[in-house]
Amino acid sequence: MTDNPAVRRLADWRAETLRDLADEFGTPLYVTDLERVRENAARLRGAFPDADVAYAVKANTTRAVLETLESTGVDAECAAAGEVKRALDAGFPASRIRYTAVNPPARDLDYVCSLEHANEMTVTVGAEDTLDRVAARGFDGPLCVRVNPGVGAGHHEKVSTGAEPKFGVPYDRAERVARDAADRGFDPVGIHAHAGSGISGEGLSAHRELVRRMGDLARELADLDLEFVAVGGGFGVPYRETEPPLDLDAVATATRDALGDLGARLAIEPGRYFVADAGVLLTTVNTVKETPGTTVVGIDAGMTTLLRPAMYDAYHAVRSLEPDQPPRDAVSCEISGPVCETADVLGRGRTLPDPTRGDLLAVGNAGAYGYEMSSQYNSRPRPAVVALDGGEARLAVGRETLADLTRLETGDRDADGSDGTGRGDSDRGCQVGEAAGTDMTDDTGSADGREEPW
Repeated sequence: MTDNPAVRRLADWRAETLRDLADEFGTPLYVTDLERVRENAARLRGAFPDADVAYAVKANTTRAVLETLESTGVDAECAAAGEVKRALDAGFPASRIRYTAVNPPARDLDYVCSLEHANEMTVTVGAEDTLDRVAARGFDGPLCVRVNPGVGAGHHEKVSTGAEPKFGVPYDRAERVARDAADRGFDPVGIHAHAGSGISGEGLSAHRELVRRMGDLARELADLDLEFVAVGGGFGVPYRETEPPLDLDAVATATRDALGDLGARLAIEPGRYFVADAGVLLTTVNTVKETPGTTVVGIDAGMTTLLRPAMYDAYHAVRSLEPDQPPRDAVSCEISGPVCETADVLGRGRTLPDPTRGDLLAVGNAGAYGYEMSSQYNSRPRPAVVALDGGEARLAVGRETLADLTRLETGDRDADGSDGTGRGDSDRGCQVGEAAGTDMTDDTGSADGREEPW
C-alpha cells in the first residue's frame, strides 16, 4: 500500500501553482497531476495484489494519462475502437488491451480485427451475434463473454449498468454462449460483468452480489479453464468535502470473499478511481449579477466544459483561488456557465468569498469524465489540458479555436461523415457463410486505400 491519503481534496491543491497555470495557459483549463495518477494506481494494485488491474480508458483518454498508466503496468480496458487506437498510440501492447464494446458499429470491428496484433487482444462480446461478426472478420484470438448479471449499482441511474438489458448476455444464457464460442474455435479466456460507475456506500452490496453470481458462473465453466473473471465497475470517490473516502482494502476483501475459490484470476477495471482526484478545472468569473434569490456568478466554463452536473446532477466542490487578504464576506451563489440552457449550472447554494469579475475558481475531482465528455455545443471550442509531473507543467491538449469548429466541414467528407460513397455503417458482406473472396471491408468506405475508417 502507499502512504498518500486515500482521497485528494480540492483544498489540497496549491492555489499559487494553479494561479500560475491559469496565467500561462488561460481558462477554462483542465489540470492533471500525473504523480497523483501513479499514486492511485499503486493504491489499487496494493489492495488487489493478486488481481489483473485494468484502467477503464473512457474515464480520461488524454495521452499523458494513458502513457503514465501504461508505465505502471496496468492494462487498458477500451469501450470503442478509438480508445483502442489511443491505447496503442500510448504504448500499450495489444496483449494488454481488452476491447469491451457495447453494440459495436461495423467500422469499429473492422478496425480492431484488422490490427496487426489483433489476435493478441482480448475481445469481449456482449451479444450472441457478435460472435458471428468477429468471426467474419477473421478474429480467433482471446475472447471474453460479457454477462448481464441482473444486478447493478452506481452513483446515478444513468450509469448503473448491471441490470440494463443493453449490456451483456442474459445470465441464464451466458454459459451456453461461452461454450458455443469454444465449440466454434474461439479461445474463451474469461467472463465479464459490469455493475456501474462510481460504486460506493449502499451500492457495494449490489456489487458483492454481482461478484458472487460471476463466481458461480465461472465454476460452472471450470472445464473451459478460464483465465479471469472480470468484475467491472468504477469504485467511488468522494465528491463532497465531508464524504469519507472508500475503504478500498475492505472492498477488496469483500470482493475476494464473494468471488470464492476459483482457478481463474479476479480482474478489475476501474476508471474514475485512477484519475478523478488527479484533475482540477480552472475557470474565470466573467459576470456577477445580484438577483432577488441569489448572486449569479457567471463563469467561462459551462456544461460543454464539464457536463457531469447537467447530466447527472453531480456535485463538484468549488473553491476561490484568490488571495484571502483583504478578507471578503461569504456569499451564497449560483455558479452558472455561458451555455444557453437552464441546465448549465455548476452549483446552486454554494458559498464563495464575495465574488468579483476576474476571480479564478477551481473545480475539484475533474479528472474523470471532465474533458472526456466536453463538447462543442453552442459552437464553443473545447478547453486546454495541462499535465503536471514532478513540478513541471506541459501542455497535454491544446485549446481549440473558432477555426477548429468548422475544420471538418470542408474536404472530401459528406455530411454523414462518409467518404462520398454513400455506404453506411453496416455488416453487409461480413456474415459467416458467404462466398469466399467477399470483400470484408466494403461496408466501411475503407476500400479507397485508407488504413483506418477515420
